[in-house]
Amino acid sequence: MAVESVSGKSGKVVIRNIGLLLSGDIDQPILDATTVVVDDGIIVAIGNDSDGDIDGAATVIDCRGTTLAPGLIDSHVHPVFGDWTPRQGQLGWIESSLHGGVTTMISAGEVHLPGRPRDIVGLKALAITAQRSFEGMRGAGVGGGVKVLAGAPILEQGMVEQDFKDLADAGVTLLGEVGLGTVKAGYEAGPMVAWARKYGIQSTIHTGGPSIPGSGLIDSDVVLEADADVIGHVNGGHTALPYKHVCELCERSTRALEIVHNGNERIAILTARHAVELKCPHRVILGTDGPAGSGVQPLGILRMVALISSMADIPAEIAFGFATGNTARMRNLRQGLIEVGRPADFVFMDRAQHSAGKTLLESVELGDIPGVGMVMIDGLVRCGRSRNTPPAEQVAIVVPRY
Repeated sequence: MAVESVSGKSGKVVIRNIGLLLSGDIDQPILDATTVVVDDGIIVAIGNDSDGDIDGAATVIDCRGTTLAPGLIDSHVHPVFGDWTPRQGQLGWIESSLHGGVTTMISAGEVHLPGRPRDIVGLKALAITAQRSFEGMRGAGVGGGVKVLAGAPILEQGMVEQDFKDLADAGVTLLGEVGLGTVKAGYEAGPMVAWARKYGIQSTIHTGGPSIPGSGLIDSDVVLEADADVIGHVNGGHTALPYKHVCELCERSTRALEIVHNGNERIAILTARHAVELKCPHRVILGTDGPAGSGVQPLGILRMVALISSMADIPAEIAFGFATGNTARMRNLRQGLIEVGRPADFVFMDRAQHSAGKTLLESVELGDIPGVGMVMIDGLVRCGRSRNTPPAEQVAIVVPRY
């Protein structure tokens, strides 16, 4: 399927014959509706097929009884520039993730840039450049139009409050992983995290053992003292803290609990279960932590949904919420929920062919990833049947308009 220009407007889009509508909201994960109407990239109506008047529609999509869900959000990636990663010498990794249903990525720091500057002027310049570059890349349709929220500076010793104001004034809204630079102690990071928060910059902290040269152990005491907004890869990236320390983070902090693909799978499962037991499942969000030494995972978020659902005995519709609505709310994003007034970022899915599960949700709860049949960003179809997932039992189609 040809990719449309992301710089254009979607016009009116009517999506009909939805078999299962996942909202992204774990409090009401399934919506009783069969039609979604979009106008210029924004959801304007959710209802029944009789509500989906196709008059004046630029695009009509027949879901053919398949599942419509919010586009998946990867809460933890390490981009550099463009759709290329020097970490693995690989091109096209962002667009490849689009074929895994990912419509938004959030940078945890552009740490893989060769010769990454450590001086304060240089790190601020890199953050501003990355933020601008990825925004411009999306406007040009590079990477399939995936929304890459980048420009996440790594904290270095010597930064002062004015530096955070400068970054915020330039449009930077993220901090890279605390602990990947020279700021590693909780007492050093705490004031910087507070300055960032004061100026509307969200922070993430590395958790667990070192992941790359220059990083180090960040234990539960450091995480609690720094009090970053997101407890990054709580299941380790790659090496996790002892489970009792992870439990301490779940119980003593109110911050987001980020579980990643490139981490300890046992701790991932136990963390998800523990969050449910503590009645704080809204804090669980999902990422890949790629590109990394273990590579790029185009299906990483889908795999995490299936892993957590099947191994932690969490309903699949809730696990999808971890990768969509939970992340949207913890990350202050408009996308990630199917609600009127939000961006029309969608993934169209069905159970994989020959899965033992009779429905998409049942197949995910058995550990199978679904087949992606189409992905939409801001009301524009960005790809058709995925080249990476197993083939879906059924796929949505664009109905010809004459």
